[in-house]
Amino acid sequence: MAQRQRKPEILHTEIVAKSRLFQIEQVHLRFSNDVERYYERMKGGGRGAVMIVPVHEGQLLLAREYAAGTHNYELGFPKGLIDPGELPCDAANRELQEEIGFGARSLTLLKELSLAPGYFASKMQIFLAEDLYESRLEGDEPEPIEVVPWSLSEWRTLLDEVDFSESRSVSALFLAQKHLELK
Repeated sequence: MAQRQRKPEILHTEIVAKSRLFQIEQVHLRFSNDVERYYERMKGGGRGAVMIVPVHEGQLLLAREYAAGTHNYELGFPKGLIDPGELPCDAANRELQEEIGFGARSLTLLKELSLAPGYFASKMQIFLAEDLYESRLEGDEPEPIEVVPWSLSEWRTLLDEVDFSESRSVSALFLAQKHLELK
């Protein structure tokens, strides 16, 4: 196994752009070989996010909702931010109830993912939700989210769906497939 390199020293950070949702931070770094560079990254809010793979009666429950970035309706798993002071598993259960109308008696953390670690500081925890029960909470979505059931035995065909393209959802599907030992 290769020895880990020493992290670069952060010499200075500065917010160079800001919007209602995002802050871009410039980071001045010095590497172990004394080379200095400036990087820009999206400054994380420190809250983190969750994505949930709900399994109910032999089916995956997906959400089809509008995504402003692609200006399309995208098919994926329920997701959302962790509220201040909220545990990730509680956020996962809340998001399930807000987005697809189910709560979970069993939540299993599958993995924590980073989106684009060269540019984003935020992380997302992927949960498998099982033993679901009907329960709806009011969410902050501007329109109702379409819930799309998908047979667990047909999980591979989901990869052929044009609107199932978000990398985090694709990763979550494979993590669930591995955990559930689906063939």
